[in-house]
Amino acid sequence: METNKTPLPPLSMYRITAKLFTHIEKSVTSSYGTKGKSLLQQGLESFGYQEAYDIAEQATREGEVHVLADYIPIEFDQMHKYDDLTIYSLMAKLFAQITKAVVDVYGDEGKDIIREGVRTFGEERGQGIAHRAAHLGKPNTIENYLSNYDMGRSELFEFENIFKPQSIEQTFTKCPFGQQWADDNMHEYGILYCEMIDPAVAKGYNPNFEVDHDQYVLKEGVCHFNFKLEKKSKQD
Repeated sequence: METNKTPLPPLSMYRITAKLFTHIEKSVTSSYGTKGKSLLQQGLESFGYQEAYDIAEQATREGEVHVLADYIPIEFDQMHKYDDLTIYSLMAKLFAQITKAVVDVYGDEGKDIIREGVRTFGEERGQGIAHRAAHLGKPNTIENYLSNYDMGRSELFEFENIFKPQSIEQTFTKCPFGQQWADDNMHEYGILYCEMIDPAVAKGYNPNFEVDHDQYVLKEGVCHFNFKLEKKSKQD
């Protein structure tokens, strides 16, 4: 039954960035312990402590529980490293630097550890999207997925959605994450996020969701998806 409740506001990119770091941190430290913590610290320093501090503080003010602040020293150089970058670009840079620190030491195994962190991050977000739909009295069907998405769609993204029976075809021709990784020549690290995030979010939203991601901004210049969620019969 639908309700007259107001839709929940989207999560800010500050909350999403802090949440991503928290999931990556859990995956890395579960596998590599104190060495993993040291590598994350190294990556965060390369990213910039002042930028990380700003993100952590804003995420905390908005109610996000995270561990990003735990990796910021009490005293650090308070100069900003980047001028006029959006939070989307900052999230891409943060992810790339902590991923680089891990992957450059642990290679393919490290890549799998990063992918696992992105997977759990995505699934938590997908569960949140299902909660957003339920808040409005709507089931976690394909029709209610994008309309209850947890991240606001900035004009920095350019995309087209084609809605079909039981599927959505989505094409991104512009993505600030992918563009930043390309600009920084961080393709190897950024692609680990791209490979995992959308299938993980969809799976968290509904375990029966299937996502075919067959083109990537970092490879083919566009991201192309097919989201499929077949309706179950009453007999099923």
